[in-house]
Amino acid sequence: MAVSDGYLDYLRDLLDWVPGLRSRRMFGGVGLYGEDGMFAIAVDDGLFLKGDDDNRALFRDAGAERFGYQRQGRTMHMNYWSVSADVLEEPDQLRTWVEAALQAARRAGDK
Repeated sequence: MAVSDGYLDYLRDLLDWVPGLRSRRMFGGVGLYGEDGMFAIAVDDGLFLKGDDDNRALFRDAGAERFGYQRQGRTMHMNYWSVSADVLEEPDQLRTWVEAALQAARRAGDK
């Protein structure tokens, strides 16, 4: 679940418009935070955005998959959704998705 320094730099450049953007390494991945809390995780050089009841359909309908990991032989899912290379390369769509994730972080109060 490592995240390369190069990929993290790439994400920071893509998301430099996010107010208060910062990152923190944790559990082999990286949490990405804005002013209102954690809105994304980077794992294995992939980006996952925070979902909730209000934005889940946006991600799911576009074919995004929930982040999952193995724990005691079972797959555990978190409410973070994969971001495809197509979305990463389309600035307007990426901004829409990230803003939805930022709003989810705000609603959750994930400081």
